[in-house]
Amino acid sequence: MSLFSLFKRRPVQDSPALPRIPAGERAYAIGDIHGCDDLFAALLAKIAADNACREPARTTLVLLGDLVDRGPHSAAVVERAMGLGAPFDAVRLLIGNHEECFLAALSGDRSRVRYFFRIGGDTTIRSYWGDDPGYDAACFDELAEGLAARVPPEHIDFIRRGEDMIRIGDYVFVHAGVRPGTILERQRRSDLRWIRDDFLNSDGGWPGTVVHGHTITEAVDFGANRIGIDTGAYASGTLTAVGLEGTDQWFLST
Repeated sequence: MSLFSLFKRRPVQDSPALPRIPAGERAYAIGDIHGCDDLFAALLAKIAADNACREPARTTLVLLGDLVDRGPHSAAVVERAMGLGAPFDAVRLLIGNHEECFLAALSGDRSRVRYFFRIGGDTTIRSYWGDDPGYDAACFDELAEGLAARVPPEHIDFIRRGEDMIRIGDYVFVHAGVRPGTILERQRRSDLRWIRDDFLNSDGGWPGTVVHGHTITEAVDFGANRIGIDTGAYASGTLTAVGLEGTDQWFLST
């Protein structure tokens, strides 16, 4: 199956007024990485090559959140994200629901560590625990007590400085989606990080085109005024990015 056959194309007649990135700018957004550092590195290389083939522009990379959990190398993903620079003029991180739960688990609260485990956080904890043979024998109390000490402060600060919504031209970048019927300025943080069906099943009653992750689909998901690019990297091996310039949209994937 060819790469192009994986993606549904947006019919021209469905978009009489195509969303636009401001002149002189280019944006890339990467979907949920979930601890897959090898895929992250491979996709960044593809984006860099793609960017180099285009005319010079101010280039922003948006990470749509859920850098951590499920895949085996969350710590490495965060480290790589922190070190990103050229060819990007700006790198911006959205806080996903998994980052929210990771930060909560760092509080030392046993119940929050237990919930973090339930949603795939065990792989994140293991990635920071390293080769310590005591990990498998540790109880929740020991994990809760020791986790914060094993996560570098700069990793915690990087995640905490993440955003909940990013707007570039006619595009709105969020982790999960937006609440239909609520103006963007009054969106709740919980919806931006966690919403699913109410957003996905909506007819698109919001300004701009929303680029989001959070909900896994086999291919890029075009809905009403939205583009979903979480292609389930940790399970499928496919990590996806969207490129945006002017009214053009294109996709890159591992």
